[in-house]
Amino acid sequence: MAMRRMELRRPASGKSRLKELLLQSDNRICADCGAPDPKWASANIGVFICLKCCGVHRSLGTHVSKVLSVTLDEWSEDEIDAMIEVGGNASANSIYEAFIPDGVVKPGPDSSHEARSKFIRSKYELQEFLKPSLRMSSGKTSASLQASHSWQILDSFRSNTSQTESAGMVEFIGLLKVKVIKGKNLAIRDMMSSDPYVVLSLGQQTTQTTVMNSNLNPEWNEELMLSVPQDHGPVKLKVFDHDTFSADDLMGEAEIDIRPMLTAAMAFGDPEKFGNMQIGKWLKSNDNALIEDSIINIVDGKVKQNVLLKLQNVESGEMELELEWMPLDQ
Repeated sequence: MAMRRMELRRPASGKSRLKELLLQSDNRICADCGAPDPKWASANIGVFICLKCCGVHRSLGTHVSKVLSVTLDEWSEDEIDAMIEVGGNASANSIYEAFIPDGVVKPGPDSSHEARSKFIRSKYELQEFLKPSLRMSSGKTSASLQASHSWQILDSFRSNTSQTESAGMVEFIGLLKVKVIKGKNLAIRDMMSSDPYVVLSLGQQTTQTTVMNSNLNPEWNEELMLSVPQDHGPVKLKVFDHDTFSADDLMGEAEIDIRPMLTAAMAFGDPEKFGNMQIGKWLKSNDNALIEDSIINIVDGKVKQNVLLKLQNVESGEMELELEWMPLDQ
């Protein structure tokens, strides 16, 4: 089945073109569970999804589903073009849900995480609902160029699925937005300077900033997203020096305990009901990398925490971050 294609309107900005696509009636509900007003998207699949389904998509890995926020993340023109080329949720589902076997029930907005995860993995990672003719096809057929991006996605899935083990089902409780603000007095790893970048990890998830060339006091002001599972540990931060011809050198590391923030956020419930106020604190101690106590505040209806860290296992270096907690119902 061919996918419809919206005509590209180059004079419009990228974000306005994306928002225009989001206004289509089929894109006003999540492609996977039907929840209203989805604010997330899988850029390489071409669907708009809700926050709960977003957590499952993230667990698939970016080789299967590259998740971006419609409002918070920066989109490239190619990513927006790809979304528009697919045409929206109805077009994508006409491919990915074309052959749902009897007995398989599509999840709803209130379905359990297990039901949601099983369906999404079957739909995209295992491709169990594709028409047999599409699954077995080796190239572009009479479906025309309008479906070309869909074929590229399917081919990519086939080549990567065999190399990747299915991750276990994970219950996510929300998202953590980490704004990497800046580094200070970072270690020298090249002749006179370093080319630092920051890697954050939580469980099996990893995300990183851009590389700042020849800068020991870089200012990133870059926002990264991590899904937070029910059974979570600390967020691990590492700073590396980018090298073109050899392995990247470690420039220090630190751990961020997110338990105080989550405990405070859950104790207060909906932060929009409160004015700006302090609700918690992560205390500096000999067992953590804090330079000073880290205050947890409600700011304009959002739970935020400023963190200043001294990098460990390195001769020098500090990192300044801002955390924001985004519960599943936000």
